[in-house]
Amino acid sequence: MKQTIIVSGGSVDDAFVKQTIDTEKPDCLIAADAGIHFFYRNQIMPDVIVGDFDSADDGARAYFENRPEITFVRLDPVKDDTDTESALRLAIRMGAEQVTLLGATGGRIDHLLGNIELLGIGLTEGVPVTITDPCNRIRMTDTGLVIRRAEQFGTYVSLLPYTPQVTGLTLRGMKYPLTEYCLKGFCSLGISNEITGEEGVISFSDGILLVIESKDA
Repeated sequence: MKQTIIVSGGSVDDAFVKQTIDTEKPDCLIAADAGIHFFYRNQIMPDVIVGDFDSADDGARAYFENRPEITFVRLDPVKDDTDTESALRLAIRMGAEQVTLLGATGGRIDHLLGNIELLGIGLTEGVPVTITDPCNRIRMTDTGLVIRRAEQFGTYVSLLPYTPQVTGLTLRGMKYPLTEYCLKGFCSLGISNEITGEEGVISFSDGILLVIESKDA
């Protein structure tokens, strides 16, 4: 299984999620706990449902749980990780080569920050993981990225150091270029850049970088 989409329990724009599913044509659809509500509302069958179901509606859960084609993974509510992390780790164990997290933003800031932390699992496991919502695409990289202008998500590209510093940061094809710059935390220098060439090239020598493509709502 190559492409997996996980729908979590944050803010879910049904039209956006359905469009993403239609575009990416995933090999596997996973509902993480309250993410089950999206599938229930839209009568879409997930392949896997994961959660302790402390935030899932009983009616939605009952609708799916007796269907033999759906794999149900019930988690102990007293656990060290979130339902979304469990779903992501399960997806990787099942052979996912690329994962898109939907419903991972909005609402509680602690859950948003926790979900951004999960991007690091993709780095350590060698599986690209992306958080996407109608206004943002968030990725984490330790090797740099090339973003083609024709394929970018939104208007702006913002860069935030995930490690204390990202050294040798060089930006080409962008409105605000940099050459061998040391980007440190506790500043907003990397916010709201724009791709002006055919592609924006982000490279650096050491560190981990959050790359956020965004547009105004």
